[in-house]
This record gives sequence, C-alpha cells and structure tokens, in this order.
Amino acid sequence: MKLLDFVILKLTLCFIVGILIGYFITIPSLIVLYLCFGLLISLLVCLLVSRTKLEKTIWFGAITFLTMMCIGILVVNFHDQRHFKNHYSNVISTKNDIPQLITFKVREVLKPTAYHNKYVVDILKLDQQSVSGKLLLNVQKDSIHTPLNVDDILVSSNSISTINTPLNPYQFNYNNYLKKHYIDHQIFVANNSLLKISSESHTILGFAAEFRSKIDQRLKSYNFKPDELAIIDALLLGQRKDISPDTYNSYVNAGVIHILAVSGLHVGIILLLLNRLFKPVERLIHGKIIKTIILVLILWGFAIIAGLSPSVIRAVGMFTVVAIGMNLNRPANIYNSLAISMFFLLLIRPLYLFDVGFQMSYTAVIAIASIKPLLASLWYPKWKLVNYFWQLICVTMAAQIGVVPISLFYFHQFPGLFFLSNLVILPFLGFILGFGIIVIILALLNMLPSFVADFFGFCIGTMNNFISWVSHQERFVLTDISFGPIFLIVAYLLIISLFLYFKKPKFSRLVFVFMSVLMVQIAMFFGNYKNHSKEFVVFHKSRISLIGIKVDTKLKIAANWDSLTQANDKVIKNYSVGNSIDAIENTNLESVYEFNHQKLLVIDSLGVYQIKSFKPDYILLRNSPKINLIRMIDSLHPKLIIADGSNYKSYVAKWKSTCSEQKIPFHVTSEKGAFIYKY
Repeated sequence: MKLLDFVILKLTLCFIVGILIGYFITIPSLIVLYLCFGLLISLLVCLLVSRTKLEKTIWFGAITFLTMMCIGILVVNFHDQRHFKNHYSNVISTKNDIPQLITFKVREVLKPTAYHNKYVVDILKLDQQSVSGKLLLNVQKDSIHTPLNVDDILVSSNSISTINTPLNPYQFNYNNYLKKHYIDHQIFVANNSLLKISSESHTILGFAAEFRSKIDQRLKSYNFKPDELAIIDALLLGQRKDISPDTYNSYVNAGVIHILAVSGLHVGIILLLLNRLFKPVERLIHGKIIKTIILVLILWGFAIIAGLSPSVIRAVGMFTVVAIGMNLNRPANIYNSLAISMFFLLLIRPLYLFDVGFQMSYTAVIAIASIKPLLASLWYPKWKLVNYFWQLICVTMAAQIGVVPISLFYFHQFPGLFFLSNLVILPFLGFILGFGIIVIILALLNMLPSFVADFFGFCIGTMNNFISWVSHQERFVLTDISFGPIFLIVAYLLIISLFLYFKKPKFSRLVFVFMSVLMVQIAMFFGNYKNHSKEFVVFHKSRISLIGIKVDTKLKIAANWDSLTQANDKVIKNYSVGNSIDAIENTNLESVYEFNHQKLLVIDSLGVYQIKSFKPDYILLRNSPKINLIRMIDSLHPKLIIADGSNYKSYVAKWKSTCSEQKIPFHVTSEKGAFIYKY
C-alpha cells in the first residue's frame, strides 16, 4: 500500500503547495479567482469527456491538482484581511503617530508579561469609521484593575504602532509570528485610559471563556496549589497562560511538554472513554448513528471550551472522522483521517501550516502510524504487561523520531530522558484525564468532596515533582544545538530513506539510504564552511553596551554588564547557537577596534576622542556622552556613526537629527538592529 495512492492525501498536498505559493508570492485575488473558475470549467469538460475512465485520464488528474493549488492560493488571499478595503491599516497608513479613538472587542487572552497583560482584540471602529482587523493590546499591569475578559468591548484614545522586528541576529521573530496570525500592529494603554462599553458575552469563544472562568473559580475554592491548578487548566481546558516559567521549562526539559497542549493524545483518550460510556445507546433504534452524533457533539463542545486552539481543532477534526468510521463500521485509514482533518483546518486557517504545534502534531502522528509497526515487529513479548510497556516504548520512540528534527530546528535542544518521563507519565494520563473530568463535573455541581479534590491535587503534584526531578538531570538534557533548515531537510531525507529500506529492503532503497547519508555529510561540510567567517557586531541591549567579534567558531564578547545579567542573557546565546560557536571569551570594552583594515572609535560617557593622526571609519557612541557632535564630525570625518542601547533616547534623537543635517549615515541599534560588519 503506497502512501500516495490515497487521493485525498494527494489533493491535500496540492492544497498545501497552493498555500505556500500564496504566502510567499503576492498574486492578485481577482487573477486567482478567474484562474480557479477556468480550471473548474476545464475540470467539468474533462469529467464529461472521460466519464468512467477518470483514473486513466492524465489531464483530469493534472487539472484537478492545479485546481487544488489555486484554491490554496485563493484561501490565503481571502483570509488576509489586509486585502479588504475596510481594514484598519488603510485608515492609519497616513497618520500612524496621531492618537485615535479606538473601539475594540477582546478576542483572546494571552500569557501576560512582567509589565503588561496581553490580549488579541478585534478593532470595531477608528474614530467614527467602522473597520476590521486584529491588534495586539498591551495593558499596563496594576493591582487595582481586574484583567479583561473575552468579548469585552472597550474604547481608548491611543496611537497604533508597529510591532518591532528582531534587533539582534537569530532572535525570535515575534513580528513574523504575529503576522501569521494576521496581527500587524499593537497599542499600549494604561487601565485608567480604558472605557468599558460592554462586558457581556456575545460569541461562542466568550461563553467558553466564561465557562472556563466558572470552573476555575470552583476549583480555587479547594486546596489546589497554583502550579497544580495551572496544570489542570492546561490538561483539561487547553489554557497554558497561568503555568509558571519554571514548571513550563521542567516539562520541556523532561520531554513531555506535549501533554500540556490538548492534542490528539488527549482527545483520543477522551474518545475511548466516551465510546465506552455511551455503549448502551447502541441498543436503541439507529443507536449507532445517535451515539456517533453524541460523541461528535461532545468532542466539538470540548474543543469550544478549550478555546478552539489549533491543536484542539486538528485533534478533534481527526478524531471526528475516526469516531464516525468506528461507530458506523467504516474504519478510516489513518492517513486519510489526517489528510481530511488537515485540509479542513487549513481551509479555515491556512497559516496554521506555519504553526510549530501543527507541524509537530501531524509529524508525530504520521511517524507513529508508519514507524511504530516496524519497531513493534522487532519483539513480541509473551507477557501482557511487558507487551503493554513495549508498545508504549515503540509509540514514544516513533513519535520522537518523527519530531526530533523539528524540535532541534525550533528549540535547539534534546531531552535525553524523554523515554523515562513518557514511560512513567503516559500510562497514567488516561486516569488523570478521566479523574479530572469527574472532578470538574462534581465541582460545577457543588458535589466535590474535599478528600477527592485533595487526592487529585496530590496526583498532579506528584507528576509535577517527578517531571521537575527528571528535568534537573541536566547532563541528560542536550542544549544549544545548532540545527539549521538544511539539516532539517536532510534529516528527514535520512529518516524516510531508512524507513523505506527497513520496511522492504531493496537495492534501490539502499542506494537512497547512501545518498541520504551523503547529503547529511554535504550539509555538515557546508555548515562548517559557512561558519568559517569573521564578523564584528555591535548588539542591541537596553542600558548595556555589547560588542562581539566572531572569528570562525570562536567569539569574543565585551560588555559592561554584571555576572547575573550575563547569566540570564539570550542575545549571545542565540547568536552562538545560530553560528555554531564552540568557544566564548569575555574581554573588556576597548576604546578602539580594528577589523579588516577598518577602525572603530568608541566614545563613552567621558566624551574623550582627541586622538592625534587617527581617522576612524566608524564611531560608536555609548553611555550617553556629552559631546558636540558637529565638531566631532568636522574633526574625525567618520563614514558611519553608531548609537547602541546604552544611550538616553533624548540624546539619540538629537544625534539622529544632527547626522541628518550633516548628511552622515547614523545607525541606531534600537531602530535598525545590531550593526554587523562581515569580512
């Protein structure tokens, strides 16, 4: 049975290709619409001509695939609200910095930061003009006002600003991340500048948020610890915003972060529990149909309560197909189920394709469906208990093989003890989920005994403590692994070639394995060649001067920071991982740097720069020096002036104006990002 023999899978792949084309290449919607219409007409003509010989008609297949690609492009264009005339960006384009009266509705509550509560909001009006589109709302934290809720409608007078792009190399691109969620701008407000117009729920998401809040309030009346309550919210309600950074990092380092995202694992377990619970319904007339409808409604009800996150939607979508096939005696092939759920999910939200969770979830399921049977066939234990754990090991190993390249690419670390943590946690996850559902139902009915709540809290606490212990075995957690896009591609080539060969050993497949190994070696050689370069970098870091000099895979850094700031710094860590740095040396900040026959003069707070017969090519201003910039330019004639993040904003603004008047290039790291000179 060949994977590409499934028609729905081939159509979904063409649809995905169309989404990629539509995302990376801007094609006017009208042209795509006409093209889709023309292809559909051609498809109808081919259908009438070929009739019963569709499977043998090449043209019919080619036109069908092209049509799916066009639909993919069209879906991307239609979901991008920026193409609509009433999108707010068309109104603020000429007056970005002018405060406007903004009316908006809270759409989603995000994880707060140290200083702001964050929300995704739908803009309803700008001044008196009705508009559409999404914004990131940052509300300053205080101890007086309560956080906003989903469906709250508010008014505020503020200016809309763009979302900053990364200022340092290899930094997480939050701007790009939000763009994939159709968010291009943000506003910062204080609580006292917000006027609430309405706080009633009007949407399904609003009612779901109210229901989750009610569950939280009932559970808080018992003796659950904050971390226990946060894990319950994540496991059963799909809300991870209250998980502390330490607990989250423990789950990441232990290799079990997947259990905190309501996904196929959770929905599959819940479906099995519900299938047994409603077994008696089958005795009724049309009992199986009634049971299927009940199961599907409960699954989608659970998806709504969990906030309709991408992981929940794709899991419930896939298991809806499974539930229908399981109860109507039409077992669905796992690949078809995956393709159907993927198609409809991308039809609703095409840019989910770029979501890390989406990629890892589908890759893991595909790996389990294909690789797990091969691993399981290596040994057939006689004892049921041994066989149960062996099957669990095979599932864990298959899933890990499938997602490890993606995990290394995005997170640059590998949890060495993922076997241990999964072997201990997964067998009891069904019990925890089932018990948790009972606890929530009893709490909502005010019938939950305290000893039952205490026992459930003990189970969650024990799981947290075990995962924390595993995560602290630091020698088994491999971190800071450099793994670029080329390695990602060749890694999957190697996995696919090995899978094909071990499934059915053939000489042609063995050649494919050797070619994949050769590609891995070429990627390693290319990576080593790429890393053998030199760079001089002035990084951006608020209130700190940070300079890096890279020579091949060694890095010298000079900064005016303390040991605690350095230990918590991610700027150098990201740069080191991105460039495969294997040695870092700390040095003192100097007044003069020379690289590739270029000279850079550093002028600090003392403002001293009188150096005889010295003409620098570049000048770095740090720690807000009090200097006469015009006089300095006239005496030193630099090609470029750089101001890093250690300077006062008022000073930088004045220098920028002066450089503009003197027609001298001015590089501000807070606006243009790190200054990088490659040689």
